[in-house]
Amino acid sequence: MRDVWATPRPVPSPWLPVLAGAAVVALALPVFLVAGLPLRGWLLGAVLWLAAEAVGLLLSRLSLGADNLAAAGVRGVGMMFRSVAVMVVVIVVATSDVAVGVSAGVVYALAYTLELMLSLTSYFTSEPAR
Repeated sequence: MRDVWATPRPVPSPWLPVLAGAAVVALALPVFLVAGLPLRGWLLGAVLWLAAEAVGLLLSRLSLGADNLAAAGVRGVGMMFRSVAVMVVVIVVATSDVAVGVSAGVVYALAYTLELMLSLTSYFTSEPAR
């Protein structure tokens, strides 16, 4: 089992997980409409997910590796900051309107969870780097 975590692998394409996350956000809209949930919550969740993806895309353009530690550090901190920023926005909104905040958080969490699950699956099922 230890070999699975210690074996370096090439970074897979992020597009399938991102498209799956986008599909979750898109499919949440009809659910919100039918269930009578606040559309502002769906909209906020969708905007937060899109903004986090845009920041992730921007950060992914920074090079990684021992030869560029500063860029790798900015990328790592920036990727962590995305989730913290989303959490802060959702909490602030939830303090003024619980239904909107919780709805936005659920939309974002579902899209992010599917994207993370597919990203990890594609990484750990790929062939080890040689």
